[in-house]
Amino acid sequence: MYKLLRNILFWFDAEQVHYFSMNFLKTVCRLGFIKKIISKRYTPQNSPVNVFGLTFKNPVGLAAGFDKNAKYLTELETLGFGFIEIGTVTPLPQKGNDKPRLFRLPKDKALINRMGFNNDGVKEVAKRLKEWKEKKEVQNYKLQTTNYKLIIGGNIGKNKNTPNEDAWKDYEICFLELFDVVDYFVVNVSSPNTPGLRELQQKDSLNIILSHLQNLNFRKKHPKPLLVKISPDLDKNEIDDIIDLSIELNLNGIVAANTTISREQLQTTNNKLQTIGAGGLSGLPLRKRSTELVRYISEKTNNNIPIIASGGIFAGDDAKEKIHAGASLVQVWTGFIYEGPAIVKNICKALS
Repeated sequence: MYKLLRNILFWFDAEQVHYFSMNFLKTVCRLGFIKKIISKRYTPQNSPVNVFGLTFKNPVGLAAGFDKNAKYLTELETLGFGFIEIGTVTPLPQKGNDKPRLFRLPKDKALINRMGFNNDGVKEVAKRLKEWKEKKEVQNYKLQTTNYKLIIGGNIGKNKNTPNEDAWKDYEICFLELFDVVDYFVVNVSSPNTPGLRELQQKDSLNIILSHLQNLNFRKKHPKPLLVKISPDLDKNEIDDIIDLSIELNLNGIVAANTTISREQLQTTNNKLQTIGAGGLSGLPLRKRSTELVRYISEKTNNNIPIIASGGIFAGDDAKEKIHAGASLVQVWTGFIYEGPAIVKNICKALS
């Protein structure tokens, strides 16, 4: 059924379809009985996982970039996700790059995006998260529920016009604004769609940002888990630098990995790729590289740094591959687009 619907939706602009689909789901979920039907159909049985001090009701999350502005948390929870990573959020609102900026590669089960951190700005997102949490607490109190809560991650970045030498200030603003409304943080220095951002993955630049955030974090009564998201395009020495820094600063985890600028071994024609242009590639072509990264980090750290695996996860076997390589949690994004709303339940069933 979903395959037929997907084929129809794929006739239309990818970004427009994204918002149409999520707004439609939001509308139907306002009808309580339909929401219950959807939840019953797609929510897996709880299979709790304890990672960096948090209890996830299941190990399958939605990667950053899908619900940038925390508008669809209730609906995504209805589809069974164990955690949602909102963002990437920046201090000031920004429109992102010119449209079109999201493209499908069906032959490769992949996407190319050059969104450019389009978001409503951290104050608006924090306000929305606060309202959602308060509403959720009231609902749980009325229902006297003991279910595991939906874990929310805050993926933070810098505004496009902020020079790299001042980037730490943007990350500080986002960290402080979101601190009370998210459960963990991910520092995004690896998107290929903000000019110069990936330069912040270099050890000295990254140290300035992460050490400052950890100093702020440890001043809090209850510090939040702090992770860094890395590019799949890093070389071995760069990965080693980030691992060393993560250990030195007591980071709580690494997200491996963001999108790639590589276009190797794609079935999509070069003409189409040239027409699409620049952007980060996600989906099945990233599966092997993502798993290699997870395995390398896991072995290098003796499994002492939790890893959230992201890249090329479409089915249970893909998730198993990541877990066996050393990941504690997995995230989907492109797989969700291609496989549909049953993806969480199918992966959890395979992992159980």
